[in-house]
Amino acid sequence: MAPNQKEALGQPAALEANVKSAGLGQLVVSNDPAETLIAYGLGSCVGVIAYDPTAKVGGLLHAVLPQHRNGDANLAKYVDTGIPLLLKEMAKLGARKANCLLYVVGGAEMLQVAGLANGFNIGSKNVQMARAVAEREGLRLKEVDVGGNSGRTVKLEMQTGRVTVRTLGRGERTL
Repeated sequence: MAPNQKEALGQPAALEANVKSAGLGQLVVSNDPAETLIAYGLGSCVGVIAYDPTAKVGGLLHAVLPQHRNGDANLAKYVDTGIPLLLKEMAKLGARKANCLLYVVGGAEMLQVAGLANGFNIGSKNVQMARAVAEREGLRLKEVDVGGNSGRTVKLEMQTGRVTVRTLGRGERTL
């Protein structure tokens, strides 16, 4: 893929050494102010960003499905098990759950099926689960950028805690 094609998809032509990317069913955490956490191509997946501004610890979960399936060892693949895992990994770096600000991004309806009014609703189910887990965990949901039918890329700048979202066809905005 040519560099300008990658940039059009929200992917820089060359990833810098200070970027940690969360792929499908992965999470990344950091307390390094020089790092940026990023999840590319969120469609029906959700990117859940947690940031403790006091400890300057952040994390990003790229969850694929709302609810854990028995037998699957990859807890980060699911919203209901991924968010607690994200908080646990952040705590190892000094974050306190009570201080964390939470952002939810993605949850678009990418899989539309002819004849079904709502398709599979994976995106909205992921968002609903993220809201339910946030409430259960007592987390402050600072902002959401969800729904629609366009993909998104989200990033967290560790130095400032700034969260930005680039949506296909809508450009970039700060949450």
